[in-house]
Amino acid sequence: MAALPLFVQLPAYYASHVGVALAPLGWVLFAARLLDMLQDPLFGHLLDRSAQRQKRWMAIAGLVLALAFVCLWKPPATPQAAMPWLVGMLVLAYGAHSMLSIAYLSWGSRLPDQGLRAVAWREGAGLAGVIVASVVPVGILAADATLVDIRLNWYCLFFAIVLAVALLLLLRQPAPAAPAQGQPWRQALRSLWTNQAFRALLPPYLLNALSAAIPATLALFFIEDQLQEKTLAGLFLAAYFGAAALGLPLWSTLARRVGAVACWRLAMLLSSAGFIGAVWLGPGERSAFLAVCLATGAALGADLLLPPVLLARVVSGRASVGAAFGILTMLGKLALALAGIALPLLSALGYQPGQGPGTSLPLVYAALPCLLKLAAFLALGRYAHRHPS
Repeated sequence: MAALPLFVQLPAYYASHVGVALAPLGWVLFAARLLDMLQDPLFGHLLDRSAQRQKRWMAIAGLVLALAFVCLWKPPATPQAAMPWLVGMLVLAYGAHSMLSIAYLSWGSRLPDQGLRAVAWREGAGLAGVIVASVVPVGILAADATLVDIRLNWYCLFFAIVLAVALLLLLRQPAPAAPAQGQPWRQALRSLWTNQAFRALLPPYLLNALSAAIPATLALFFIEDQLQEKTLAGLFLAAYFGAAALGLPLWSTLARRVGAVACWRLAMLLSSAGFIGAVWLGPGERSAFLAVCLATGAALGADLLLPPVLLARVVSGRASVGAAFGILTMLGKLALALAGIALPLLSALGYQPGQGPGTSLPLVYAALPCLLKLAAFLALGRYAHRHPS
């Protein structure tokens, strides 16, 4: 429920409702996400070295995330004051979210059952939260402007309560034991770097993550300007993430039959087909865009399910598992940071929010991710050739 507002809805909120200019906003997002990216391996290593204090770190991170999340939706009134506020709150929110995510993934990787079924349940629960976060804030921001503030208050309170209850339920459980004492930082990195299968998995993951991060950053702009369907933004996002949730058991079944790598490559082709279709869309083509959301959303299910499974296989039993997941999430954050540059790129191409349909937005939103997705498809093919499983 935190990831979608942080990475998708807040850029549109600060551009359209707070009045922050598009180009500076893009560079702020890039800088904040870059800092977020750099801290992920450190968080992973910290968790490896202090596994006995993992619950304490998660509790602190949960409190910081709840407070920063509320503050992000409550910026100062002027764009000049809102910009440094956005930077500070993003740093806190990204850091807390990273600590929680890495701790949660490393916790799960040490459970006895780390197969496709367990990961599918985990990602399905995450998608349930994403669906809520895709509908509620969009509906709030599309309502009467006089009601936005009070409704955001209730939404932030709801988020804080759900986060607190979820963490309490998790932290009451005994934490699974780490496989070995955490290694020194340099030794952990050296151990991972000598793992050729781990290294070979990183390029396709980064390219694929970037292909998803760009349209995620621009989705609301595309819906509001290119399609002229602002009131349906929540429906489109819910369809996208709902398709991902429904696709999880299908991808899990297919992966058991054809293998995780072959299954992930098929999902990449499906996503590419959807992005190609989005390039040609214009005002009012809601049914066609809904089909795009369903196709690319279904492919997202494989993106969520299969990389953690593949990573767990190549680092299973190692003391550096937390650092490995930290590096994986770092690459995801690098993709999000690079996606922030799409905003100044659009500004340089002449696009401004609210100007209506044009040619630059579909090219950056759909055509560029399609090329990146195909590059990820080829890179994953090389991984499969060198490291068959």
